[in-house]
Parts: sequence; C-alpha cells; structure tokens
Amino acid sequence: MRKVLAVLVGAMALAGVAGAQTFVWPQKWTVAKPSEVKRGGTLRAAVISDYRTFNPFIAAESGNVPAIISGGRGGRGLVTRDPTTGDWIPYMAESWTVSPNKLEITFKIRRGMKWSDGKPITADDWIMTWRIHTDKAVGSNSYDSFFIDGKPITLRKIDDYTIRFIYPKTDADAFAVASFAPWPAHIFGPVYQKEGAEGIKKMWTLNEKPNNIVSGGPWLIESYRPGERLVLKRNPAFGEWNKDEAGNPLPYLDRYEIKIVKDVNAQLAEFLAGNIDLMAPATVDHISQIRQAIQQGRLDATIKVNASPVASSQFMVFNWNKASDPFKQSLFRSDKFRRAMSHLVNRQAVIDIVYGGLGTPMYSSVYPVLTQWVNPKVPKYEYNPKQAAKLLAELGFTKKDKDGYLVDSKGRRLEFNLATNAGNNQREQIAKIFVDEAKKVGVKVNFQAIDFNTLVGQLLSSGPDRPFDAIIIGLSDGSLDWPFGSNVVPCKGNLHMWNKSGQCLDPRETQLDALYSRGRTELDFKKRVEIGYRMQEIEAQLLPVIYIAGPNYHPAWNNRLGGEHPDAIISSIWGQRELELTFIKK
Repeated sequence: MRKVLAVLVGAMALAGVAGAQTFVWPQKWTVAKPSEVKRGGTLRAAVISDYRTFNPFIAAESGNVPAIISGGRGGRGLVTRDPTTGDWIPYMAESWTVSPNKLEITFKIRRGMKWSDGKPITADDWIMTWRIHTDKAVGSNSYDSFFIDGKPITLRKIDDYTIRFIYPKTDADAFAVASFAPWPAHIFGPVYQKEGAEGIKKMWTLNEKPNNIVSGGPWLIESYRPGERLVLKRNPAFGEWNKDEAGNPLPYLDRYEIKIVKDVNAQLAEFLAGNIDLMAPATVDHISQIRQAIQQGRLDATIKVNASPVASSQFMVFNWNKASDPFKQSLFRSDKFRRAMSHLVNRQAVIDIVYGGLGTPMYSSVYPVLTQWVNPKVPKYEYNPKQAAKLLAELGFTKKDKDGYLVDSKGRRLEFNLATNAGNNQREQIAKIFVDEAKKVGVKVNFQAIDFNTLVGQLLSSGPDRPFDAIIIGLSDGSLDWPFGSNVVPCKGNLHMWNKSGQCLDPRETQLDALYSRGRTELDFKKRVEIGYRMQEIEAQLLPVIYIAGPNYHPAWNNRLGGEHPDAIISSIWGQRELELTFIKK
C-alpha cells in the first residue's frame, strides 16, 4: 500500500462475514461504555504545518484534510482493520467473497450510506475514484497502489451495490487496496469527463467554499483560515449508518478544531495551557514538562510513555536528478558517497539530544514497531567519521581548501544544501547535528528550514533536473501485510524520492522493484518475510535514503476527553483512540 509524507499480518481471507447495513463500532475499541458517553462538544488539536489542499486526489502528506474528513487511520473504505486483532473486517462493505483463484474479491456495499449532500453512496463512487486515482496525469499519491508489475488492478460495477476488484496476480495487499476512501462521483465525475486530469487538479483548492466540500466520512469542513485554524463539524449523514453498540449515531463530538501553530514548542505550550486535547511529545524535555504539569496539578492529563516504537521513518534523501550540476549528480548517485554520509549520521546523538534517550535508531525502510518484518542482520553503516573520511578519500576528496573543506583534484568543494520543514524542531535539530558532524571531516552542508508545502513540492517534482540537493523528512502509513510502499520502491513510484526520472538508474533499484512485486504477490507469510529481509539487505547496499532515528510513541491527552483505546491497543500503529468514539466527559 502507499505511504504518505511525515497491519497485522495474514494472507487473503477466504470470505467475509455478512453484517447489517449499519456498521456497529465495537465497544472493545474503547474503554468507555455507551452509557458513559456524553454527546456534543469540541475536540481541540494543533498541527505545525498548514494544509496544502482539500483535494483528495493530489494530497500526499500525512494528516491531510481529505484523510481527516473521510475517517483517517489506516484506510476506511470497503474494509478497515480491527485494532484488537489486526484483521480486516467489512466497513463500507457489508460482506465479501473471494474467488477460488484468489484473483477476484466481490464486495456487497452497505445500502443506506449517503454523502453529506444527501446523495446515495454507490458503486459508481468507487469506480470514479479509482479511475481518477489511476490517471497518471492526475499525479495521485495512490496511483501506484492500483498496479502490480505494471498491470492494473481493475474495478467492475456489478450493480449499484456490488463491486468487484480484479487483480492481475495474487495480492497480499488485496484488502489494503480495497480500503481506499471513495469520493463522490456526482461531484468529480462531470469535471473529469469534461476537463480530464487538469480539471480534477483545479478542484477543491484551499479557496473552495467549505459548503462545496462533500464528505462521506465523520467530518465536514465548517471553516478554514490559512495559517490559523481548520474547524470541522459532525457529518449527520455519517451517523445514519455508523453507530455504537447502543445504537447511538457517531461521532459523539459536534466539532473538531485544529489550530495551526508555528512549531512543536508552540504545540506543547497549547497542550500545557489546556488549550488543546491531544499531543504526542517526541522529546524527553516535552515529556518531562507534561509530567511535571500533571504532578503539580496544573494540567489534568494522561501520558503513556514508551507506548511503542515509532510507526514512521525519519531519513535523509539525496537528489539523483540534477542535470544542471553534473558534479553533484554524480556524487549523489554514488553509493560510496551515501555510505559516507550514513557514517556521519550520529544516530545515538539524535536519540540522546533530540529524543532524550527515548528513541529508536533506524537502518531500514521497515518501521521499528513492525518487529516481525525487521531484518536483524541488515548491514548498518553506523556513525564512524574515520570511515566516512576514508570513503570520501576514495572518491577523490583527499585535500582541504583554506576554509578546511574537502576538495577534489579539480578544486571542487564537497558542499551541498540540506533542507527540512520549518517548525519541526526535531528535524531541524537532526539536521544541525548532521551539519556539525559533516564539518568535522570537511563536508560543507548548508542547512535551511523551509515551508513544508514548498519542501513537499520539491520532493514530488520529477524530471532530469529537480530543485533540491538533500532533504530530511519522514514517511508514515503503509500496509502491515506488506510494509514496502507501492509508491516508494518501484522506480516509477510517486515517492521514489531519490530518483524521479521515471526509470531505474541502478541495477539494485531494478532488483528492489522486482522483489517488491514478488513479495506483494506471495500469499505465504513466511516466504513474504524472507523476500522482505532480502529487500532490506539490498536497500542497505544501495542506500537510496539514509535512515536516521525516530522517537518512541508517547501519546498524551487532556482528561476532559473520554473514549481512548484500552492500553493493550494503544500504539503507534493504532494511535490512542478512534475519534468517532471520542467524547467530552468533563
């Protein structure tokens, strides 16, 4: 499944379980009983980066508005995952059947579901959404999810409430594919038919009137002020078919307000002041401040320290497509150079300084929390400045200029620019640690924190000459059944960030591309893990991105909220709660 900018395992099930037209949210997903719930009120949160778009077909970043209003976690389409078991269960579908050859899944869609404008949700909505996602010209981040070995996964409408997914090969990620959120065909269809991809890309910009944004999920946009606040309100149509075990419509909340703040420190200040309800502190200092405020009675809140390892990645990626600067392009395409840079990443310093000792080093694209997938024998190019200097000398950088920076035989200085998103204090600190370590061996790194939307635009750019040298960023999401991104590993993937030329430039990229397909089509879990282990070994040889470290997951919430997950569920995979089951208890 695709990943986005910053689950338990099993092969394809043989049959779904028929259910009622209403989806009943299991009480075991929350510590609260329906009798304890209070309706109404506002959930308050904060983010450190402004939003890029309301358009579900061009959003690529984690926590984007379309994902929020459609239901968020892990995909809630025809199927969703039960956080207590990790199993796929029917959601917008009431049941499914799988063909004997496991190449077709036929879903019966729940009747009675409506869009926020009152139109029925039917098979046409999935068909149109799929067509737009799979139009290469649209540039959807989900495009790659619908192909296996370049062959499309196709959708066929059987009738208004029956839809069939047809896979070109067996797919371990089959249900993850079916979890994509549908969008209204009556809104997007006419524009797509008349204006094609260009028309779609112009739709639902941040200037769109909130009343024009149609949702099938729990939230509607009430208002948006750039750089200040996004306010969502409950979608009554959602509650007509989403109920708790007592039959109460969901969500319980009336509103969900998301304040846009300048950085993580400002987010913490809002949480400590009791102005927002949710926080996931990443540093020991922030954790300490929250704990102290709780102990001193200044804040009525709960924090779960080290709930799990992180379910995301932090990494540095170099741009292989710099036709206007052949010197840098050659350098960035050298695995010896990238290995040297990995040796300059002081991961322990990052964990100690940035995360206060509460973090996990990373050497692989597999998130640390997915322990069953992490290859323990993957080669690691750990912090070793002497080895970095040796590798750089082998590349011809044996002398230093008058300023103490390495130069080659032609006098070209070893220098590049490094960017990350402004306001993400942890990434800024990581970058500064790297800049200092690089300088010690004579590598000049010019660091700049820039607007997140600008950063993402540079990263998603394609062609022979892209506008950046190196970026520190992260990924989240992905499938637990096959944790390698369909839009990251294949050479034509939307998030194949190091090389967006549209073709493999290194034989090991080709190997990874082929292994990705083998693993995704392998239904035997043990064999799939073996393929995943091999992929991690090749990743370590190629080192297309340099993984750094990530914070452990430390969810915190104001005790005015009820409805959090039981402790056994709380983790970076499932989060601290289902927003649909969250309520204001104080």
